[in-house]
Amino acid sequence: MRTPPLPSPGRPRIGIPVRLSSSLDPDPRVGEANELFDFIVDLVHDGGGEPVLLKADSGDGRLAETLRGLDGVVLPGGGDLDPRLYGEEQGDACYDVNLAQDTLDLAVARGTIDQGLPLLGICRGHQLLNVLYGGTLVQDMAVSAVTHHEPAATAGAGPNGPDGATGGPWAWHDVDVAPGSKVAGLYGPPGRREALTVKIASGHHQAVARVADGLVVTAVAGDGTVEALEDPDRWVASVQWHPEARELPAEERVRPFRAFVEACRTRQRA
Repeated sequence: MRTPPLPSPGRPRIGIPVRLSSSLDPDPRVGEANELFDFIVDLVHDGGGEPVLLKADSGDGRLAETLRGLDGVVLPGGGDLDPRLYGEEQGDACYDVNLAQDTLDLAVARGTIDQGLPLLGICRGHQLLNVLYGGTLVQDMAVSAVTHHEPAATAGAGPNGPDGATGGPWAWHDVDVAPGSKVAGLYGPPGRREALTVKIASGHHQAVARVADGLVVTAVAGDGTVEALEDPDRWVASVQWHPEARELPAEERVRPFRAFVEACRTRQRA
């Protein structure tokens, strides 16, 4: 993981919990997730925020102290959550299950919500929020009318994304986003009331099963897969897709992060 850019005065401080699995893991998905983490750090900075890398507490209270000095948090992607967190035994399809990572991410998410900070979850972060609120996950998705991850044999085979994007390790499909939702505000003016369809970079084999009480669905795929969740009572939102995918045009990549940083700046001024 790269070192974040040097602090800049006046920028909202956005926490991002580090990834704890090594890129040397034989499963290439681990290295890909770590690379995406670096993209998120860069995009938070490019969107006007100051990235702050969050590490395990080690029982010294430093994580809680660091959270108190933040203006918002992004929960990035990564390996699968331990299914015991939502009352199930681990199946064979789960990968990179890491208790230390689960502990760190859950502690960050709880602390962020307790302090009323804006929180954006991405892919694993989306699933983690649903579990934190009491929901469950599909451990390995069945084949459906929508392709949610590109088979390894064809990943990067050709241009199947939006204008200017190539395939990469993604399946590309549309999601319908609820007008007026926080997620819609990441892709257009806050409070937007028009229907919104976004073509997204998708790369997940797990998904939300039972939606937790306290969260509402604000985006779905054509097969009904839950693609975005929000807490209607606070600025907490999550997306199943990867807005940081490098195959997207530069402005499309930075726009959601710029909008999230602005939500954090608004709270900073309040």
